[in-house]
Amino acid sequence: MNKFRLKELILLSFGHCVVDIYNGALIAVLPFLKDKLNLSYTMAGFILIASHIASSVIQPFFGMISDKKEKPVFLPLGCLFAGLGFSLVIFPSQYIVVLMLVLLSGLGISAYHPEGFKTASYFTGEKIATGLSVFSVGGNLGFAIGPFLTIYVITHYGLIYLPVMIIPAFIFIVLISVYWKAITIPTRAHSISKKTAIKSNCNRRAYIALSYIIGVVIMRSWTQFGLLTYIPFYYKDYLKGDPMYAGKLVSVFLLSSVIGTLLGARLADRWGHKRFMIVSLALTALVLPLIFYANGVYLFIVFGILGVVLISSFSITVAMAQRLLPNNIGMASGLTVGFSIGTGGLGVTLLGVIADNYSVLSALHFIIVLPIIGCLLSFLIKYPELNENN
Repeated sequence: MNKFRLKELILLSFGHCVVDIYNGALIAVLPFLKDKLNLSYTMAGFILIASHIASSVIQPFFGMISDKKEKPVFLPLGCLFAGLGFSLVIFPSQYIVVLMLVLLSGLGISAYHPEGFKTASYFTGEKIATGLSVFSVGGNLGFAIGPFLTIYVITHYGLIYLPVMIIPAFIFIVLISVYWKAITIPTRAHSISKKTAIKSNCNRRAYIALSYIIGVVIMRSWTQFGLLTYIPFYYKDYLKGDPMYAGKLVSVFLLSSVIGTLLGARLADRWGHKRFMIVSLALTALVLPLIFYANGVYLFIVFGILGVVLISSFSITVAMAQRLLPNNIGMASGLTVGFSIGTGGLGVTLLGVIADNYSVLSALHFIIVLPIIGCLLSFLIKYPELNENN
């Protein structure tokens, strides 16, 4: 087994940060696109849906391509297309051209993720969850940085300067070119060893276990995106509070999730992946209702704890899927990172229906049920730990 190699993991994590900068930045530039093209809210919303499908839901497709033949070229090309599509999106005057650029950027994001998670797994050694957390945290940071970086460029220099957003992509392409041999040699070695790999784990039980993991990720993602979407509405429209206050709560939640990603993976490698996932979801189910009772600094503490415990299983679920399908690591990564998270994100639409027909409070009450369902699904997973059998 390969040794834990932090330098390569940090490089791949930087690439993950870059592609998810463009993933998060589209939300910030959308209002400017709406005004420039005189779009309806429906047309603007369809841009986000198209991006969401292209960047998340179809990731298993790229994972399948990667599993058939190693595709490390997806790393620089994915980053290039993600940046190119986004950086040019402000120039066309035709809606369909904007949509095509958004799809190009989304496809680049989608191509990078399965290949990135698979390549990162070659540098984790026995600490697979810990290694993948180093890679994962780059995406967390990129998604958080993207909107702020975009708004800064637009407000200080104007829309015409949006193409400077491609600079992070070029920086990553240069860096990975310098370290290309270090990245690709383990990839080629794995390609050779895979030909003689025993497929004992890729049986019916493994796919059943994977389906439960996908269910858990959907519940976790639905909870995450539901909170990020409706907490601002809850404090602004329902409680008639300060919108800035709600924004600070969301920021605390996002920053805490970065800590949770790193801390949770280290603990899971010690305690067991499945056991830790159950604990994280159970703690989420216990802490989540407190958002309706806590006030002041205690509310910030609650959201900080929520960010840590809810997202702490992020890299763990990817590690579990990769161990269940050792000969289809790309597809396993695409299913747990792209498809599952994307499907969970689309669940926010249902929350919108609940909020429209009942209230925002009802939508948040519905969210409370989701981590409970995820926790129950976790118990059903038949998963062989490194040091024990479940």
